[in-house]
Amino acid sequence: MVGERTLSHQYADEPELTERAASAGAHFRAIAENIATGPNPPAIENEWIHSPSHRANILDPKMDALGVAVVKHGGNLYAVEDFEQSSQQLTKKQVELRVQELLRARGVDASAAAGPAEEACASGRGIPQGTNARSMVGFETPDLSQLPAQVVDVIRNKDFRKAAVGACAPGSKQADFTTYRVAILFY
Repeated sequence: MVGERTLSHQYADEPELTERAASAGAHFRAIAENIATGPNPPAIENEWIHSPSHRANILDPKMDALGVAVVKHGGNLYAVEDFEQSSQQLTKKQVELRVQELLRARGVDASAAAGPAEEACASGRGIPQGTNARSMVGFETPDLSQLPAQVVDVIRNKDFRKAAVGACAPGSKQADFTTYRVAILFY
């Protein structure tokens, strides 16, 4: 901002905020940014707190990480606050274990071999041939604290007591947000 001498969330020669944050190592479900210039920190904070959108970023209870940068130039301060709802970067195995735990909590034995579910996840073409799975649910989510509604519905409406869980790389890099792609085969 100092170099451009204008306030902007993105300049012509730089990537979007999500890409900049991801390339800096951030893993997130949501991200927001406040920018301002002013003579001192209280003036900048006053500006943010009296702007509905900036205040909403500051008070958003979902945001759990904050990065701040302040640069002094020509008697003014240029300030940036980046807020994020952070998300862990998990390995494929960690994703599978997390989903298995969620299934077990709902009474489903998730100990079936992961291979066919991993194949289903990677191909996106449904139940792989040669398995005796009766149903498959594939999903992509940033939140592994709970099962998606579609999985809960399958468990509730069917008589499946055994499952295989497979994780794979997300199908689309959705604006650099951290997401997990999973396939569950039900037996």
